[in-house]
Amino acid sequence: MRPLTDHTPKPLLMAGGKPLIVWHIERLMRAGITDLVINHAHLGAQIETALGDGNRYGARIRYSPEHPSALETAGGIAHALHLLDDEPFAVVNGDIYCDYDFSHLPKLAAKLQSSQDNIHLVLVDNPDHHPNGDFALQDNRVVPASRIPNPESPLLTFSGIGLYKPELFAHLDRNAAAPLAPLLRAQIASGRVRGEHYSGRWVDVGTPQRLEELDNELRATHNADHV
Repeated sequence: MRPLTDHTPKPLLMAGGKPLIVWHIERLMRAGITDLVINHAHLGAQIETALGDGNRYGARIRYSPEHPSALETAGGIAHALHLLDDEPFAVVNGDIYCDYDFSHLPKLAAKLQSSQDNIHLVLVDNPDHHPNGDFALQDNRVVPASRIPNPESPLLTFSGIGLYKPELFAHLDRNAAAPLAPLLRAQIASGRVRGEHYSGRWVDVGTPQRLEELDNELRATHNADHV
């Protein structure tokens, strides 16, 4: 996302007149999910300044700074575990845009808590820039592609939205970088991951061009709504 992120962290990049992360916060508030933890690294102080304690949104926001460098997704979660309780929690990437209905998450978390599964993933159709996808989905289970009977069945892309049991991250060094993908693949291989296919609007805002396209789309939609 450079040069845009030279001076602005990705979650604060503007689309449709507001920062990407604010779209998430507002949708989470409408879903009744008000207790948020935001982990940050690059230019993270800007995020704290912009969002504050979350009161203006009706949220309670706490922060988990990653210093001196980013810890990747699993490492960042492990670093923030002390701010979470012992029940499943949701993770939403700050550099995506979606209209997923977050009100589903509490019910899914309760179902996860009472099961032998450890993870629930939201999967989406493969975007043009990631045509081969990440994981297979069969009967609401995330499975290795090798277990799909029809080899032509397409894989789906992980959306960056998921529910996790905290014990998955308890063994990680909270100050060491750790990617999420190996943990996901190990849990999938052991049959402990459920999932869903979300077919609504979702954008991985990973390039200035995709950000510009999203901005134009949201502004056009907003203008149409106010005609």
